[in-house]
Formats: sequence, structure tokens, C-alpha cells
Amino acid sequence: MEALGRQILVEFYECDENVLNNVAQIEAILLEGTRLSGASIISHKFHKFSPHGVSGMVVIAESHVAIHTWPEYSYAAVDIFTCGETIDPWIIQEHLKEKFDSQNTSAMELKRGMFKVARGQKLLFKPENAARFGN
Repeated sequence: MEALGRQILVEFYECDENVLNNVAQIEAILLEGTRLSGASIISHKFHKFSPHGVSGMVVIAESHVAIHTWPEYSYAAVDIFTCGETIDPWIIQEHLKEKFDSQNTSAMELKRGMFKVARGQKLLFKPENAARFGN
């Protein structure tokens, strides 16, 4: 079995609440982490809630990075989804952990889009190949 992508669900606890409530800083941190991973940024959008909290997403050619923060709990939830084998999503996770000054982190990785391929063959990541796998 081969997977189309890897999805990492990360919970950052005991973070710097000032960082988690700063939309410009959150945007810069996610964009920087995404660039460090080698992903191709397509677009991004972030929103500051009142009185606190930030939500945002970076759309990448390889999928996305999304965040929701709860500064009042010093907590952030992040979803990092990368397709293919060229991007290491753990680079993004480590960058965010450092920049959020997270003292406690929980993460799990899921394989997404699991397909059985013939021995010696690789799963291709282009739409024209999807018909081979019943999609």
C-alpha cells in the first residue's frame, strides 16, 4: 500500500499567548515554516478574532497548513497535510513548536489516500493517473 499524502495533526500546549494572539506573527511563522519545508505556497489567508484567537491557512501545491489558536489557553491546533514524497511535514511542525515556545506538544501522523499498487510500481501524484486506481 502506498499513500497519496501525509497528514500531521499537532496540538501545541503551553505556548506564548502573545504570539498566539498576533495574526501578523502567526502568518509570518506559518509562511516561514512552510518555505523551510520546501513546499510551494499558492495562497494564504489569516483572520484575527475578537477578543482573542487566530485562524488561518496556507494553501500549498502539496496541500495545506491550517491553524486555530486559543491564546487564553496557551494552545494551538495545527493540521499539516502534504502530498507526495518531496515535502517533510515534520519540518513545519518543529518550526512552529520553536516559534510558539511550546512546552508540550502532541502529534500524530496519518497516511491519506491509501492505494494498492503493483509490485515495483510507484503511486503517481498527477490527476491523469487517478483512473488507474478506481477514482
